[in-house]
Amino acid sequence: MAAATLARHSLAHFMDLDSIKNSIAAQPVSRRQSLHLFNHGYCYHKPWPVVVSMNGCQGNPRDRVPIGSIETRTFPAVQSPALATATLNLAISELKANPPLFTSGILRLQVPIQEQIEAIDWLHCQQQILPRCYFSGRRQSKDFTDVTNGNGYQNSNNLISVAGVGSAVLFRNVHPFQYSDWKSIKRFLSASCPLIRAYGAIRFDSRANISSEWEAFGSFYFIIPQVEFDELDGSSILAATIAWDNALSWTWEQAVDAVEATMTQISSNVMKLSKEVTRSFIIRNSHIPCKMHWDLTVERALRIISRSNSPLIKVVLARSSKIVIANDINPIAWLAYLQVKGENAYQFCLQPPNAPAFIGNTASVILNLDIVNRFSFVYAFSLQNLHLHWTEHIFYVNLRQISFLDLYKLYEQPEQLFHRNFLGISSEAIAGTRARGASMALDLQIQLDLLSSPKDHLEFTIVRENIRKKLEAVCDRIVVEPNKAIRKLPILQHLYARLAGELRSEDDEFNILSSLHPTPAVCGFPTEEARLLITESEVFDRGMYAGPVGWFGGGESEFAVGIRSALVEKGLGALVYAGTGIVKGSNPSLEWDELELKTSQFTKLLKLEDPSRQK
Repeated sequence: MAAATLARHSLAHFMDLDSIKNSIAAQPVSRRQSLHLFNHGYCYHKPWPVVVSMNGCQGNPRDRVPIGSIETRTFPAVQSPALATATLNLAISELKANPPLFTSGILRLQVPIQEQIEAIDWLHCQQQILPRCYFSGRRQSKDFTDVTNGNGYQNSNNLISVAGVGSAVLFRNVHPFQYSDWKSIKRFLSASCPLIRAYGAIRFDSRANISSEWEAFGSFYFIIPQVEFDELDGSSILAATIAWDNALSWTWEQAVDAVEATMTQISSNVMKLSKEVTRSFIIRNSHIPCKMHWDLTVERALRIISRSNSPLIKVVLARSSKIVIANDINPIAWLAYLQVKGENAYQFCLQPPNAPAFIGNTASVILNLDIVNRFSFVYAFSLQNLHLHWTEHIFYVNLRQISFLDLYKLYEQPEQLFHRNFLGISSEAIAGTRARGASMALDLQIQLDLLSSPKDHLEFTIVRENIRKKLEAVCDRIVVEPNKAIRKLPILQHLYARLAGELRSEDDEFNILSSLHPTPAVCGFPTEEARLLITESEVFDRGMYAGPVGWFGGGESEFAVGIRSALVEKGLGALVYAGTGIVKGSNPSLEWDELELKTSQFTKLLKLEDPSRQK
């Protein structure tokens, strides 16, 4: 039986290879927009192999030339990652003997796999290959649309998550993200090749000095992966991407050699990653700022907010926590565990060569019961109802009226910056939060309280109108539907509005990204006054924390806000970032406890324990 099975696999494999040879010769080449001149560089000297990559943001913008081709080739589906790897290896070797006519271009080779495999499991098996990236959208949303490539291949399944290693093209610079940088990225993308995408992140404040821990990321960092694994609903795709430009001494032959070098490191033995994190002890846990300096900073912010002539209504102040544990922190394992706790969130990982990994789980809010136990109650909106107080996504409750099971895990809506589908653009306004009721009558009563609350209405209106104003600058007509409604989640309900419009031109994508960031949720309101106070008050570098994180595609793009995030480096521990909104009436000690609550996503729930606290 085993021999027969092996024979069937071998026969299928050789049949696939024959199909590859035919398809390589037969695939059409599509002409698209221009290719920004790039320099190859960033050859990092690391203990593990790092392939030289091309920086698409270098070179003189005036020297840009049209890109020769943007193309996707799809080969017959196979049954396993091992067969997909073998198929790609053979296809790449065949390409050496059949160089293209164009002196520049980008080519994606993709092999469907007849099995759904989690992209994060595949990425975990590629431990020694950098750079690497991972992005997963909201599991219950339709933000990842159907996939159709330029050669007529269509898959009706939705893309769930993407993992990539190596960089066919790198986009990085130390200057602020500009229109010319956006154009440099878009030149490699085409709506007819929707899975050729640039994944990455932008700094929260590109005008601030870059600290050493964020140096490798620059002011922005995006990559089109060399080797990519796509998890779909019911299947998977393994792909390799080749980009070249003879004018910059990065030839087709060099590009093929580079992807071959990366493919030799690819492990096709994908093992299911355990979602449990090894128990360990926290050796050191320090904060910037410390509690005393935090209190002074918050009190100063409150004095500024309370001035009669001050326009500042809210400022979001943040903290950086350095965590060192007894053993190494595996960023991919950490992210996988957070994924279980935040299934309706955006998850991401971005790691350049010679740098820590920036990971995040943007939406899960999981209560630290040690903190909640210190509160009998903070705010009660009705003596008969659930006692609940919301302060910038954090919940304190009266434990006398809610069970520990209800408290242990709460989810909030992910912070979506925008989603673009061709010229269509959408964003979300979410503010005001209440718990769900234990019965239909109580749930309705809580809903009515939220809808009639003047405080929540004011906060929600500020958020919604702020987004509307920015969309109106680049769209002819904005549709707000619903204008103000209740979005009910399993445990929470929010005030919610969806704003949608049509961009006047594709170039307006850059404008909307620049204007929507930073949001009031991570900076404050008004934006410039809040950003100035943050610059004056914080003595650490936020880096990509609270900045835009996501991807650009030819016909579609999506960005979230990089909150609930950490910078993780093997052997050096983690820097965990958290922020809290300061408004009139905020209490420094309660806001500190809120930071502890947010940081607990990376500590308590990962079973990291401080021996001294155990005693």
